Formats: sequence, structure tokens, C-alpha cells
Amino acid sequence: MKSLRNNDLKEMIRYVLITALIITAATGIGWIFLIIGFPETNIVIVYLLSILLTARFTRGSVYGIVGSVAATCAFNYFFTDPFYTLSVNDPSYFITFGIMTITAIITSALTSKVKQNALESQEKQAETSALFQLTNRLTDAADISDIAAITTETISGIMNCRAACLCFDENGQPQTSFIQQLSAHQQVRRKVDDPSELKHRIEGLRGGYVVSGEFYDWPIYGRESILGLLRIPITNAASMGEPQKRLLRSMIESTALAMDRYRSARQQQESREETIQERYRSNLLRAISHDLRTPLSGIMGTSEILMDMTESTDPRYDLAEGIHKDADWLHSLVENILSLTRLQDGKLTITKQLEAAEEVVGGAVRHILKRYPGYEITVAVPEEVLLVPMDAKLIEQVLINLLDNAIKHTPPDREIKITVSQEDNLAVFSVADSGCGIGASDLPNIFQMFYTTHSGKADAQRSVGLGLPICEAIIKAHEGMIEGHNRAGGTGAEFIFTLPKEEITHAEPE
Repeated sequence: MKSLRNNDLKEMIRYVLITALIITAATGIGWIFLIIGFPETNIVIVYLLSILLTARFTRGSVYGIVGSVAATCAFNYFFTDPFYTLSVNDPSYFITFGIMTITAIITSALTSKVKQNALESQEKQAETSALFQLTNRLTDAADISDIAAITTETISGIMNCRAACLCFDENGQPQTSFIQQLSAHQQVRRKVDDPSELKHRIEGLRGGYVVSGEFYDWPIYGRESILGLLRIPITNAASMGEPQKRLLRSMIESTALAMDRYRSARQQQESREETIQERYRSNLLRAISHDLRTPLSGIMGTSEILMDMTESTDPRYDLAEGIHKDADWLHSLVENILSLTRLQDGKLTITKQLEAAEEVVGGAVRHILKRYPGYEITVAVPEEVLLVPMDAKLIEQVLINLLDNAIKHTPPDREIKITVSQEDNLAVFSVADSGCGIGASDLPNIFQMFYTTHSGKADAQRSVGLGLPICEAIIKAHEGMIEGHNRAGGTGAEFIFTLPKEEITHAEPE
């Protein structure tokens, strides 16, 4: 600030001296005209010319106005009778002085305005040229670091300083080092002393800058988060005028657009790669599942025939039963995989019809008890028939998956219960068990694909984490909701899903 005051004082003294010198020169020329015998009007014209020159070689209209008053006083003092006083004998001179002063002030103001417009035009032209230079170079940037390097080099050259740029990662955290320009062709990476303290200092700063020990830091904000910091050394930033700050903000915006564009392009590329990988995986799963279906059906049928042909006390019966159970589990897994691929491809057709909830639940219970005859499942349904629009086959698959999940975590002597009820315009289905429950760390992830719980009980069971994600996808396709939690006031888990009782329709515009 002290340096700025000194510069302003020096500039003011210089402009005052210029004004005094021009008025003095005009007075000298007036004396020459007086000696030669030129009329007073020529001397007035010389003073008017001096006002124009004052406005030309000074900044602002103040010096022109001061010069106008000084020129009028000088003309009165040196060239009107009585000489060498400010008194006036002829009253008509007052009209001359007034016209001269007004003409000089208007001429000075107009000259200053033209000069200011020319200066602003030059500044805008320089700003446009600098922005074009930066934008043109940023189009060739390969990555965020390259953008930072180009920005640092360009701004350093335009601002005549050793600018620096610190990038932030996609989580909004500053990197541990930043790029700084050392010379016209040399850049260096410097370590950030305290990244967390730096991030705290700029939090909430959308405009302006913050002052650190060595730099003025201007934030580079994208559409959603902070992308980096542009750092200008204190000695250069303190002496920047408003036009330079405006240019700097424009270049920061151009840098932010380039960084945002690069991140968006990279995210799109990653999304395309993930889509391709997902398609390959779905095609592979679908092909494998279709190829496994036929031999599994044959293995299940053959094992059932062997069981029918063998006494239950024969050791070979247990062997055939084990084969049948394993084949049945694999068959269920294949069906889930096929459902998963159809859901991901959007090819799973939902055919809704009014179905009795009791019949759908009964079909699921019969299917699961056939696989696990040692379990008992309690069913509670309303006394009145509850009709719900649904795809009965898919909702039965949801119930089978939930019951299968409950059986895996519940001993045979514990309760497993299905409850169907009606709340407002929703049909509510609940599958509750009395097993080990869901771990606190597992609860947020139970509907993620291929996620399995980390408890010892779960590890003892065979699971690939497809049942619950498929249930969620089917229920959402029915415009319903599904959730899972531990039972209140007891052991075990409970899964609840809801289905709207009436078909959701979208009104046609009138």
C-alpha cells in the first residue's frame, strides 16, 4: 500500500509540472505575440491550445480544469490592463474571461473523454488478444496438469510476473505440489506447505482472492466444485490495476472452462468404457447361463430318478440328494443371472395383471419348501382377497429370493414369517426371519450387486450377491419400494416391499 501511495504522489507531481510547464510556455508565446503586435485573440487561441496539450499529456479531467483556470488567470495577469494584477478595468473582459474559461473547460473535458475512450479501447483489445492467446493454447492441452502449465506460462508472460497454479483433485482436495513459472522457458514444481490449511482458507470464497505468505490466491471454480488456484506473487498483485484484475479474472474463467471440459470428456470416456465392459460381462453371463440350463435340468431329473429308485437308508440316496440340491442351487443361480442380464439390458418385460396376493405368496412358499422340506414358514394374509396389479411370476421370484435368503441365515427350528397387509393404497409384503440379523457394516450395502455379508454364517452359505439386487430391480419396475433392516425387539432380519394397488397412469395433456 505504501508503494501505491508513492507511485500516486509521483504521478500527481509529474502531471502538475507538465501543466505548469505548458501554461508557462503559452505565456511566453503570448509575450512574443504581444511584442510582434498580434491581437489579443491570437494569445487566447494559444492558451486554448495549451489546455488541449494539458489534457493530452495528463490523465483525467482535473488537470485540464485546473489548467483552464490557470490559463485564464495568466491571460488576465499578463495581457490585460492593468498589467501584472488580477484587477480588470474594462468590464467587457469579464465576458472574455468567462467565455475563455468555459471554452477551455469544455475542450479539456472532451479531450480527456476521447483520450479515456482510446485508452479503454486499447485495454479491451489487449484483453481480447490475451484471452485468444490463452484459449488457443488451451485447446491443445492433454490433461489438467498441462492446462495448469499453459495457464501459468501465458499469465506470467502477460502480467510480467512469476505466476503459479495449484490444481485440485475431483474430490475437491488440493494437490501436494504446484507449478510456478521461473523464467520464459522454465517451470518448476514446488511443494505445498499445508494443503489442509490452504483448503480451509479458501472455503466459501467464490470471488476475489485470499492473501497467503507469498501469493495472492485466486480460486478457479468449475460448474460444481473448485478446480484449482491461480497464484500471483504479492509484489506483482499489490500493484495490479483494475483493468489487469479484470483481465486476470477473464483468463481464470477460460482456464476453468478448459478444466471442466477435460473432466467432462474424461468422465464420458470412462462411462463409455464401463458401458462396454458391462455389455461384455452381460453377454458372457447370458451365454454361460443358457449353456448351463440344459445340463442342470438333466442332472436334476437324473438325481430325482436315482432318489426314487433308492431307499432312504441307502448311502447312495444321500449322494443323489446332495447332487440334486447342488444342481437346484446352480439352477436358481442361473435363473437369477439371466434375470439380471435382462434387467440390465432393459429387456425384462413387466406384464401386470390383477393377482391375488395370497396365491402368489402360496406359490413361492410351496417352491421353497420343496427345496427345504425341513423348514416351516408362517403366512399371515388379510381375510379378504387382496388383488394387486403385478407380474405374478416376477413377484413370486422376489419372494423366493427373500425366503431363500432367510433360510440361509435361520436354523430349521426358528420362525420364518411372511405377512401381507394393506396400507392406504399400497400392498405391503414382509419376509421376516429369526436368524443372526444383518451386521451394521453390511446394512448400507445389502442391495449392491455381488455384495455378500461378512458374517461367519453367511460365509458358510453359498451366495454371489445377486438375489437382493434383482429383488430391488423388479420391485422398482413395479413402481414399488423395498427395504431391509434388523427386526425390532428380537433377532433376525426383515425385508419389506410395497406395491401400488392401482396402476400408475400419466394424464394425457388436454
